[in-house]
Amino acid sequence: MAEGAHEPRMLIDGKLVDGKLVDGKAGTFVNINPATEEVLGEVADASKADMLRAIDAARRAFDETDWSTNHQLRKRCLEQLHDALEAEKEELREELIREVGAPRAVTHGPQLDAPLADGLRYPARLIETFPWETDLGDMVVSVTGVNTTRKVWHEPVGVVGAITPWNFPFEVAVNKLGQALAAGNTVVLKPAPDTPFNATRIGRLIAEQTDFPAGVVNIVTASDHLVGEELTLSPKVDMISFTGSTAVGKRIMEKGAATMKRLFLELGGKSATIVLEDADFNTACLIGIGPLMHAGQGCAAPTRMLLPRSRYDEGVAILKGIYENIKASDPHDPGTLCGPVISAKQQARILGYVGKGVEEGATLLVGSTEAPARFDKGFWVDPTLFTDVDNSMTIAQEEIFGPVLAVIPYDDEDDAVRIANDSVYGLAGNVMSSSLERSLSVARRLRAGFIGLNGTAGYGADTPFGGYKDSGVGRQNGVVGFGQYTEIKSVAHPAQ
Repeated sequence: MAEGAHEPRMLIDGKLVDGKLVDGKAGTFVNINPATEEVLGEVADASKADMLRAIDAARRAFDETDWSTNHQLRKRCLEQLHDALEAEKEELREELIREVGAPRAVTHGPQLDAPLADGLRYPARLIETFPWETDLGDMVVSVTGVNTTRKVWHEPVGVVGAITPWNFPFEVAVNKLGQALAAGNTVVLKPAPDTPFNATRIGRLIAEQTDFPAGVVNIVTASDHLVGEELTLSPKVDMISFTGSTAVGKRIMEKGAATMKRLFLELGGKSATIVLEDADFNTACLIGIGPLMHAGQGCAAPTRMLLPRSRYDEGVAILKGIYENIKASDPHDPGTLCGPVISAKQQARILGYVGKGVEEGATLLVGSTEAPARFDKGFWVDPTLFTDVDNSMTIAQEEIFGPVLAVIPYDDEDDAVRIANDSVYGLAGNVMSSSLERSLSVARRLRAGFIGLNGTAGYGADTPFGGYKDSGVGRQNGVVGFGQYTEIKSVAHPAQ
């Protein structure tokens, strides 16, 4: 196929293959550009039988090849895949803008450039430095009376089912693949049906430009979400690595219980930014732009802003100026921050929440309960700013996944911490203050897994990312994330 063209085939057992047969023809489903509703192309539509073939291939590759023990092979394959992706980075960038609706500016950060820089290379380096074996030293064990050498080994979990979302599909896929594969596992990757092309591109590059043994990586595209659920149900799959909604994460926990699945679940969020009264508001309130990046389609988006009552009107005025001057616009434009949302379903969901906010008594200061009329096609929601929000309101409690900010007043620092923690979620948060010591003190009181102070964020392949409470189980990235793709074996033998 032409370089840069989308790949319609899946990767199963080392081969690029078509989907299930329908009336004698390979089944496909279409990929839609959310900005224009243009059909970008078709991709293989897998059946449950296709998924089971992929699971069987991953099981054989783990059980019958030396992938799980051959550190040099793993390192070489990950480096080859990195180089292949780098060579097609600009084609991949344009593909992400078209299929995800990702603003071009965001592809130069977390949507593409940041994860591509180290999502594969960092775990490839960890292969050589991770403590695969720890010596606990010799001791006379009271149970046996024998002088015993005790060791702890880390070994791969086995077959990992990786299920990725549509909002940051490449970023999540490359981080799941990098760590799971570097740890010695085999993988079946199921991308979201809204954004399959970045995943099938990875599959083509693996098949054509790397030394991955057949079955080590399988990429299965399907329009039916229940095809992906086969990963959760199969006893041949040892672990599920899922990024997506909390509701689906809970279903995975329930369905996976029968086979005692190991789980990494990176789920929803309703992150709060606490702006303390000593902050420089002209700078601090700029973080209110966060929910507008990629139209608010990010689990860690800071969608609640907590302002002190003593300076509430001042902060609201700054936020109003920001929100009135940013509109949803063409994601190809380098100046765009807020592009389209992924689908008509998501657009209706977001606007439904806006209507709910108005019904419950919040002030809709900027935005509308209707889609912007200036677009004939596509799925658009303009930046939406709510003030006079009580934290008990639906728009303050539920994840909207759109460009919507709820501004909540608080009385004092203790009240701000209470409000921030008054959520079923605990993914991320921010603290803005002129005092680093005070910011750190507040951060320690927040029940969330990823905290930024004064506009910073600790994102990177070496940084664990994940949440407390309903925001998930486990962490993506870092040595901690790498370790969750391993099993732990304690070994003892007579001291020499």
